[in-house]
Amino acid sequence: MDSLTQIVLGAAIGEAVLGKKVGNKAILYGAIAGTIPDLDVFASHFTDTVSALAIHRGFTHSIIFSVLFAPILGWLVSRYETYKDFKGWSWLFFWALITHPILDAHTTWGTQLFWPLDIRLAFKTIFVIDPLYTVPFLVFLVLTMFQKRTSEKRRLYNGIGLTISTAYLALTFILKDIALTQFEDQLLTEDITYLQLDTRPSPLNTILWNANVDTKDSYLLGTYSFFDTKDISFEIYPKNHHLLGGLIEHEKVKRMIAISEGWYTINKIDDKLFYNDLRFGLMNLEANSQDFVFKYEIKVDSSGNVTFIEQEKTPRDGQQLMKDLWQRIKGN
Repeated sequence: MDSLTQIVLGAAIGEAVLGKKVGNKAILYGAIAGTIPDLDVFASHFTDTVSALAIHRGFTHSIIFSVLFAPILGWLVSRYETYKDFKGWSWLFFWALITHPILDAHTTWGTQLFWPLDIRLAFKTIFVIDPLYTVPFLVFLVLTMFQKRTSEKRRLYNGIGLTISTAYLALTFILKDIALTQFEDQLLTEDITYLQLDTRPSPLNTILWNANVDTKDSYLLGTYSFFDTKDISFEIYPKNHHLLGGLIEHEKVKRMIAISEGWYTINKIDDKLFYNDLRFGLMNLEANSQDFVFKYEIKVDSSGNVTFIEQEKTPRDGQQLMKDLWQRIKGN
């Protein structure tokens, strides 16, 4: 999830664990702990694109990381804070650290919660930014901060925030199942044979859902809104995996395919080869658009070294996507 959401979650967890004893300092340290796992993003400054993608939401988002670093951070804080309970601080950091990847596991990217096992847990029930999850949570956290440390209202407000956010997260599973059923029914109606069906919410909401359908030679991409009155329609995207040629055996290409879990297409534009990660959809809803959120140019130098260069997005792209999404959410 986005940084603000993880800060709010970490702060609320910190308050729940130690707020009665240390007041707003529990919120402060919980908020700090809630951001720590995402420090792995700095890997992009020290390594190539593929390696940085492989590292993201890996070790720092694992149970092992939380178990190892919670007592270290707890010990450090207990050294200089007036509240000296090492166990209390360690529990605060453990729960603030571990809830971060648990929440991230609900997104499309997922997390390697069980690192070093090569298992990425991704429920794909919520987008990385969802105001319906974050805003109510934030409101009750702010109300909590302005109550006295021993106040019953303080625990009440924080409890309400945690309850509402958790209930909404649970609701997303039900919404996903409803959307999945709609996609499955439409595929059955059209007598479409497929290998896999992958669904996820569109940006900023859980009303409009996207589906990727894996068929033999192509992918079908479709959308479904709970306000739709017409049948779901699918657009065809040829896989074009053959365009990789001998590059399909290159180690870096294999790693990128593994990262995108096989959901990718290749297209060639002006003699340039592009790799499209289908898991995160398109930057616009135009018919047959090739403007994927994660699109990489594949470059090969004279020595045969392969480099993936992510294609930049502009603020205008984001603005257009928001307009398209708003129109599509209202139904077809």
